[in-house]
Amino acid sequence: MTRNITLNADETLIERARARARRQHTTLNAAFRTWLASYAAVEGVAVAYDEVMAQLHDLVAGGPFDRDTLNER
Repeated sequence: MTRNITLNADETLIERARARARRQHTTLNAAFRTWLASYAAVEGVAVAYDEVMAQLHDLVAGGPFDRDTLNER
C-alpha cells in the first residue's frame, strides 16, 4: 500500500530536481521513493548495530593485551 505525502520546497529547487530526474530517465517521485528507502534503511542499520552491541555488552575479551601478545602468530 502506498500513501501520498505533501512536501513544500522552493519552486526553483523542485524544477532543478525534476530536470536532474529527467536526465537520469526517472521521475522526481521515483527518485524520492529511492531516497526515502535509503534514508529509512540507515536508521534500521543503526538500530541493528545498537542491538548487537547490547548483546555483546557482557562479552569479555580477556585483555588488556600488550603489543607483543597481539602480534604473536
